[in-house]
Amino acid sequence: MLSACAGTDVNGMVGAGSALLKAATLSDADVKSLSDQACAESDKTSKIAAANSAYGKRLAKIMTGLTTADVSNVNAKVYLTKDVNAWAMANGCVRVYSGLMDMMTDDEVRGVLGHELGHVALGHTKNKMQVAYTAMAARGALAASGNGAAAALSNSQLGELGEALVNAQFSQTQESAADDYSFDLLSKNKANTRGLVTAFQKLAKLDGGKSSMFSSHPGSDDRAKHIEDRIRKAG
Repeated sequence: MLSACAGTDVNGMVGAGSALLKAATLSDADVKSLSDQACAESDKTSKIAAANSAYGKRLAKIMTGLTTADVSNVNAKVYLTKDVNAWAMANGCVRVYSGLMDMMTDDEVRGVLGHELGHVALGHTKNKMQVAYTAMAARGALAASGNGAAAALSNSQLGELGEALVNAQFSQTQESAADDYSFDLLSKNKANTRGLVTAFQKLAKLDGGKSSMFSSHPGSDDRAKHIEDRIRKAG
């Protein structure tokens, strides 16, 4: 039996096992550190609208209707790209693409970003970080480190991690919970909740409801109807 192990990299196996164990037990501090670095790496490879630009000023105005104590250190910026997307990470990093802003009103963008903040507030993004990090560890792509989960990640690994988070698929239950969070947040801030309805309606028309943003968000029309029902009940 020992001879069968002669060509095995035991140290590598131990390292991978340690990385897997670390991935499964990521602390809140680990998740924040990884999110900080993944977001920074994403920013490095993207063109960001200046704060004093038309997009930057518009986003600042939109974010005033999304005040929440559930997500700390919210840091919102606009990526200049024709893609239609928006996302948030567990550290409060919020990014919206100019392509989405071009096709939506302020109220609609606010509704979408409220949804993304909902994923953060409800712990969905933390879970996706753990899943993405564990997947990288399972492939042996991460070295075991006693200095914290994020200590040994290279720029390419951070880029891969960030891409996994941006493209993460949430369950229908999580999506519905984030929708309701956005509605409640908009209501609390006395913002226009109908923007969430029309945002879903616009997204439903993109590629038959299969836009790059909501490819994992099933039933945009049904979700719009759900928010319509909540508006009716609240009225």
